[in-house]
Amino acid sequence: MYRFFLFLRSLIFLLVMIIATVVWAPISMLFAPLPYNQRYYVTSRWNVFMIWAARVICGIRYQTKGFENFPDGPVIVLSKHQSAWETIFLLMATPRPLVFVFKKEITYIPFFGWAISLLRMIPIDRSKGKDAFAQVVVQGRKRLADGQWIIMFPEGTRIAVGKKGHYKGGGTRLAVETQTPVIPIALNSGECWPKNSFIKKPGLVTVSVGKPIAPDNMNATELMQLVEQWIEAEMRVISPDVYRDEQAQ
Repeated sequence: MYRFFLFLRSLIFLLVMIIATVVWAPISMLFAPLPYNQRYYVTSRWNVFMIWAARVICGIRYQTKGFENFPDGPVIVLSKHQSAWETIFLLMATPRPLVFVFKKEITYIPFFGWAISLLRMIPIDRSKGKDAFAQVVVQGRKRLADGQWIIMFPEGTRIAVGKKGHYKGGGTRLAVETQTPVIPIALNSGECWPKNSFIKKPGLVTVSVGKPIAPDNMNATELMQLVEQWIEAEMRVISPDVYRDEQAQ
């Protein structure tokens, strides 16, 4: 019975998300002529609504730690990635507009892709390898100079709860190239919104923000090691039950 209840709530949430996307995408396009910060604000109201809907319909609440660590200046955000929840939440929650680096195919998605194309994101063609990263650096410099923040998920994809992916150096390479501090973020959204799962579970998501780490004289690998160490250590603070067996060893 409980499983059916979760299924029903998840189905209602999915339907609400589809309807909200179909309605809000054309509205966002109407505001395309506005200055960028206003356009970003209007478009991100979809994110505010979806986080609210996730709480009301599915029981997914959240709490934050360390938001005072966000600096008043350029930064590259490097976050743990467990579900779609944080891609929705972080865009609305950070003090400055976020620029996601993502595969360009996302912009082809009807309604959602059309709306996100109005924002200054950085779509990349992964098949171009080094040329793709060179484009990230070029566009990243412009976005940072314009007052936006770059966000990347160093593990590259959503990682299952309790697991650790391979931390790739793209984000810290960009930080070193542009001499921009990085902000590590740990979160446990996958405990409520599991990877590749239709079912959403009620619970509390913790989003923990670390202090800025300046590139200084480090290379990209050294900088990423510090990011990885902080994120993985913080994951064990915010999700102690998940790592209980590991701590017992």
